[in-house]
Amino acid sequence: MKNWIRIAGLAMAAGLVACSPASAGSKAPAPVAAAAPAVHPLSGLAVVPLTVTTAAGPHRFAVEVAATMAEQEKGLMFRTAMGADEGMIFPYMPPQRTAFWMKNTVLPLDIVFVGADHKVLNIAADAVPYDLTPLPSAGPVSGVLELNAGRAKELGIQPGDLVEW
Repeated sequence: MKNWIRIAGLAMAAGLVACSPASAGSKAPAPVAAAAPAVHPLSGLAVVPLTVTTAAGPHRFAVEVAATMAEQEKGLMFRTAMGADEGMIFPYMPPQRTAFWMKNTVLPLDIVFVGADHKVLNIAADAVPYDLTPLPSAGPVSGVLELNAGRAKELGIQPGDLVEW
């Protein structure tokens, strides 16, 4: 039994040496720093790539992710500018019916409702700033994409187009 304990101890010691850092004389590759996720300078929300594929082809956006209930309640309220290829995505898991309004929202928006299959269900185009009228989805959504007003029409985004984020 003592021999087995000695053999096990030697094996563990050999394993520790094998897993230790390389000696100073060897050229180990430098560690790769993980890229920090992009963060929007105004909202502090994560920014992710999003692609809408229309009949004319794919169009890429950089969108803020409003993931929590508090982030979704604020959305783009009080924002006074947004780039042409920027937007905000409101993900829903599980998919659900929803409606958006423009309370305290300065920018006119296109509100793109994205179904569970990641295809556009319906679009509330040119939503009017500050309007409290609910703008409903046509069914359960896995996400809602907000873009500058007129952008969906300009790019030819329509129901059935694929949205990936």
